[in-house]
Amino acid sequence: MKPSLFPITAIMCSAVCHAQIPETSVRGGLPNVLAKLDAGEPVRVAYLGGSITEAAGWRVLSLEWLRERYPKADVQEINATFSGTNSAFGAFRLGREVVETKPDLLFVEFVLNDGGTDPQRTSRAMEGIVRQMWTAAPAADICFVHTIGKSTLPLYQSGKRPVAVEAMEKVADHYGVPSIDFGPAIAEMEKSGKLTFTAPLPTTPAADGKIIFSGDGVHPHVETGHPLYLAAIQRSWPAISAVAKPAAPHPLPPPLDAASWQRAALVPMQDLARQGNWRELAADAPPMKSAGSRAPLMWYGEKPGDAIEFSFTGTCFGLYALKGPDCGTFRVTVDSLAPVEAAKFDSFCIADRWRVSPWIYPDDLPDGPHRVRIEMTGTAPDKKAVLKDRHATLPADQRDGTRLYVSDVMVIGTAAR
Repeated sequence: MKPSLFPITAIMCSAVCHAQIPETSVRGGLPNVLAKLDAGEPVRVAYLGGSITEAAGWRVLSLEWLRERYPKADVQEINATFSGTNSAFGAFRLGREVVETKPDLLFVEFVLNDGGTDPQRTSRAMEGIVRQMWTAAPAADICFVHTIGKSTLPLYQSGKRPVAVEAMEKVADHYGVPSIDFGPAIAEMEKSGKLTFTAPLPTTPAADGKIIFSGDGVHPHVETGHPLYLAAIQRSWPAISAVAKPAAPHPLPPPLDAASWQRAALVPMQDLARQGNWRELAADAPPMKSAGSRAPLMWYGEKPGDAIEFSFTGTCFGLYALKGPDCGTFRVTVDSLAPVEAAKFDSFCIADRWRVSPWIYPDDLPDGPHRVRIEMTGTAPDKKAVLKDRHATLPADQRDGTRLYVSDVMVIGTAAR
């Protein structure tokens, strides 16, 4: 691993886990990937998560650590992370961005981004991820990892776990998926005075010996916070490795929830009925460059009359989209229900900043056939008001922009193409 001003070895063993919350829940372990690693075979490790996993932190460190621990194995990475996204979007993306890449091990991280989500939706999405993975690739192992933020720190210190963690752990229990909770050790270190949770990263280690964990209360510092996440994986590995279970396909028990998101799927824009003047965005256009190399190519509409219509049989749908400074308002009509209006714009949409951000229809629908129309209104939200507290301004073309960027329609069910 790369040397650091804040040595990883110095903090690997500095944490003592909170006795009431397990750091490691072994369950069925990771027998298949461990067998391949021990045999020195090629292994593909997938990471599905948000910005904490997208950062060059515990994802990169754990991959390097696996390569060092198993030098004969060819350990390759599948990076399926997007900042600001949750398990619901992960369930839609899994098939194309993870399952099709044939991973041997899948790490799933969404706890903080699921913090404001209905726990039932979190449970359904996480169960959908497991069932999709094991239906397509029953030999692939899965491990849930749970991160900690300033908002959840008091819960851990009182011996409780966040609601999103509880929802995910129910799924893990049902399927025998191991999990590693990064929270207990961090919470105990902060409580005992060994760690400062939120502060700027100093240029040298703190004189009082405290570890500075995060700069914003959510995202760990790569130099100091993320190595603590790696340390939790390292502490958990012997127990996970000790599971006396031969390599074998994972059995798929009956669903925990009949409405789990196992049927989550993507329907590409080119397969949909488009009206008006939808255009495919060039790969080198500013929104694509800003969104990153892993973002799929987008189509965009911007004027009244630019619309998408499709039918599907299922319970939910949404858009695999971009959020950005030139986005406008769109109107969604389902069957004979009242229209819903939305815009892919928020206070983070400063000038020249676009990012992958899904839109999901706000209400569950009865399981059955539905007809959907998504159309541009040619208007934009009050972007000046949204950006007021950030003291940010936009160039005129972005301020007045009314675009909607879409790569796919997302459905829970089956779409008619």
